[in-house]
Amino acid sequence: MAFRLPVVAEPEIPAGVDVSASGRLPRWLRRPVPRSNSNHMTSELLDEFNLETVCENAKCPNRMECYSQQTATFMVLGNVCTRPCGFCAVHRGKPELPEADEPARVAEAAARLGLKHVVITSVTRDDLPDGGAEHFYQCVVAVREQTSATTEVLTPDFVHCKPSLERVIEAKPTVFNHNMETVPRLYRRVRGPKSDYRWTLELMRQVKRYDADVATKSGLMLGLGEERGELLEALADLREYDVDFLTLGQYLQPGEKYLPVVRYVPPEEFEEIGEIARSMGFKKVASGPFVRSSYHARDMAQSK
Repeated sequence: MAFRLPVVAEPEIPAGVDVSASGRLPRWLRRPVPRSNSNHMTSELLDEFNLETVCENAKCPNRMECYSQQTATFMVLGNVCTRPCGFCAVHRGKPELPEADEPARVAEAAARLGLKHVVITSVTRDDLPDGGAEHFYQCVVAVREQTSATTEVLTPDFVHCKPSLERVIEAKPTVFNHNMETVPRLYRRVRGPKSDYRWTLELMRQVKRYDADVATKSGLMLGLGEERGELLEALADLREYDVDFLTLGQYLQPGEKYLPVVRYVPPEEFEEIGEIARSMGFKKVASGPFVRSSYHARDMAQSK
């Protein structure tokens, strides 16, 4: 039976901030974002092991908070992406070959930091036959061998390649995360011509078919021009495909050449949408302007 949207009373939702009216950030998004975290142990250790983080490459607004708590989302397989996504600050082009010792370096850094939950993501590697699946597998296994941490993978879509997905799941990560990012109408504009909304959903379903013990997680960015009804339908689709955890955050334009922000969503609306998502049956929901895919990831993993 298809999942049905819950019946929810329609409250008064703040109109938000129309970006066309002002080029300035609204008050709830004004907080300092550090240019460097070199004084933190986390940043120094990452430099020592020559590791990339999505925190720096994607200009995450939470990186100061995460680094101060000795946490980071490791970004493996280099810092050059093969996909032209319209929202992401990671460099695009021709990547270098994977580094065979990178899984061991990730594991050693995680052990040295004393991490309890390790998040591993990557650029999209359409140039590799398996999309980097074997590298994800080796990273998860290496972390498990050196630490007692739970693990989370935040993967690309592997371009309809089910064997690649199966290989990642064979490593038995605690959480499998793949972001939906936006609603179907905006999907290819935001994620590029190779993206496929239905495959994103099928990807999540296949995870549970390979291993029912692995929790699934996805996230969307708000403010790209999605309508409320479209957003709720997308959340209903995720629940129909048995996704456990959800993150909702504000899209922030990383530079002039990227997709513009259409609307800044106020915190009260994030809270209200988060409550609706919980009523749909998501086990854990993080919803707020500064929420990102790995924000408080350990808290979600513990509710598995």
